[in-house]
Amino acid sequence: MLIFLQACERPVRSKQFATQQKKQLSPQNPLIKVPAPAHHDSLCVAAVGDIMMGTSYPDSTTLPPDSGRNSFRAAAAELKTADVAFGNLEGALLDTGAPAHFKLHQRSKSYLFRMPTHYASVLKNAGFNVLSLANNHINDFDAFGRKSTTKALDSLGIHYAGLQVKPSTVFEFNGIKYGFCSFAPNANTVSIHDLKGAARIISDLKQRCNVVIVSFHGGGEGVDFEHVPFTVETFIGEKRGDVHAFAHNAIDAGADLILGNGPHVNRALEIYKNRLIAYSLGNFCTYKSVSVIGVCGMAPLLKVYVNKKGEFLSGRIISFRQAHDKGLVRDTLNQASRRIRMLTETDFPDAGLTISDNGDITAVPQFENSFAKVIQPKE
Repeated sequence: MLIFLQACERPVRSKQFATQQKKQLSPQNPLIKVPAPAHHDSLCVAAVGDIMMGTSYPDSTTLPPDSGRNSFRAAAAELKTADVAFGNLEGALLDTGAPAHFKLHQRSKSYLFRMPTHYASVLKNAGFNVLSLANNHINDFDAFGRKSTTKALDSLGIHYAGLQVKPSTVFEFNGIKYGFCSFAPNANTVSIHDLKGAARIISDLKQRCNVVIVSFHGGGEGVDFEHVPFTVETFIGEKRGDVHAFAHNAIDAGADLILGNGPHVNRALEIYKNRLIAYSLGNFCTYKSVSVIGVCGMAPLLKVYVNKKGEFLSGRIISFRQAHDKGLVRDTLNQASRRIRMLTETDFPDAGLTISDNGDITAVPQFENSFAKVIQPKE
């Protein structure tokens, strides 16, 4: 984490991965069918990246002065109008307790996120009804922190998944049954490395649900990791998964929407088999928890419209920015959506979508290609 914080303070020029990784298009292959929008039959998912509403460890000076009540005020209207509102909760909901022993004995400095349990109500009031707990910071305060977090969320009816003790969840809203599961490379979470195991979980959910949403926490951290490298990523000596292989494998198994997080910066979008993949939604609400300088402060809110089969219809990236003195604010310059458009055009020339100046996402025909085949990463 220390390396990431330093990296965000010295943005570098984008690497042109696409020149090495560009897909080979074949005009002879049939076009992938793009579903036409059907607004009367659409479901809306609002999704954001990392959420850390400050931390009470080691003391309360890094908690927001209003007990977090206004953390999501700028985005609440967009979150509340969605059928599903998702975020990645980085940290434990816990009032007191010591950090996990191993967290205090790591090679790099540990950043420990402990939010008061009543902050769960802030999430509920903002409109969130689904959260991923599959990340490294859910372990900051060991089993006590994990249990306190799930208890707080259960008390408010907020759905969650990603822990080994809770790999998935199923819930119903307006007559539509949703399945949700989440994966990460960290202890006590469902492994992002086990593609076969992930496929079993996702396939089981698809047999029982109309729409399956999958989240993953993977990839390196900081501005050097904005691009999807199409291989297993390593950061501070830890394997962080092959997010491209994971996402395609998940959709092959029945996933309808893939929501990535972990790099603390935004990454590209892609449509695969008429399903949308967001490779990283960056930081969203991280009060004094991580750097928000430069691209690290770009905070997108992704709204995705799918039909009742989970096929992508349309979407929009609503751009926000974070500042430690102002919190989360709307960005009328649409910097997050413009950045994601650039990354998409660079990493996925045949992404199957276009992103407009104001963030509207439209599906376009794309050619099938052999590069999309998922290969199990080597151990």
